[in-house]
Amino acid sequence: MSDAIALKHVAYRPAKEFAIRDLTMTVPTGAIYGFLGPNGSGKTTTIKLLLGMQDADDGLIEVLGHQIPQGAPKALARIGYVPEKAHLYPSLTVSEMMDHHKAFFRTWDAARGEELRRQFGLRSEQKIERLSKGEAGKLMMLLALSTQPDLLVLDEPTDGLDPVVRRDVLSALVDYVSSRNATVLVSSHLVHEQERICDWVGVMDGGVLVAEMPMNMFRSGIKRLRVRGAPPVLSAAPFTLLGRSGGFGPDEEWGVRGWQPEMASWLAAQGAELHEVMDLDLEESFVELLKTSRTGGTT
Repeated sequence: MSDAIALKHVAYRPAKEFAIRDLTMTVPTGAIYGFLGPNGSGKTTTIKLLLGMQDADDGLIEVLGHQIPQGAPKALARIGYVPEKAHLYPSLTVSEMMDHHKAFFRTWDAARGEELRRQFGLRSEQKIERLSKGEAGKLMMLLALSTQPDLLVLDEPTDGLDPVVRRDVLSALVDYVSSRNATVLVSSHLVHEQERICDWVGVMDGGVLVAEMPMNMFRSGIKRLRVRGAPPVLSAAPFTLLGRSGGFGPDEEWGVRGWQPEMASWLAAQGAELHEVMDLDLEESFVELLKTSRTGGTT
């Protein structure tokens, strides 16, 4: 099995004003896949579809080799899930919550659970209703990791947490993945955070997956060019033009994807002068893709 998650031409309309449209998405086995997009872009809806919590109107969903929703029970037995909002019983203690969760998973690793509890500074007797948001986030990650999952699905796992807590949670995640070769789908709008841990990235906007690629391609392949004298219509460009705008004197500024240095000769053949190639960080690349998808550009 080469892919932990595969969605093909999935469609789903949960509300009149929003729909998932023709979603094809692949998460390779062993990858840490950053599922990026602004709030309301469809990330949580997609996660609910692949976990069998909602039924797609059309398309195919496979998770860990099982078709969803028919095979959801078998897939879920091998998945650790951290939802966007913590699902914890406030009247229980930390220890009681761990025991409750353990009852649903034969794969529960009690020693690992205790190790994480100590690492995260959670007290066994502490009531969940008295946990801070950061402590609740740590407990949710503890519960997910202690089941020894083959796949971790994390929906905004560090949203609203302070930097120290985020570091602790992400460190535990990376340690687990490196020791188990597990697959991770981590949804977030915190782009800079994903740059440190992810090796694949997918960008969602308005119910559409606007880009999917290895992280190294995302980092290196999206550039901003300063160009002079280019014709208004380009023919068979060797890169993807995300957008072009004026307002820079005689120059235009282009956002491009798939840029390689040797492509400068193609621009020269069009009668254009390449004045500058600017590297973009992950967040700037993310913004370029969103701008293109919202203006109807090609990505």
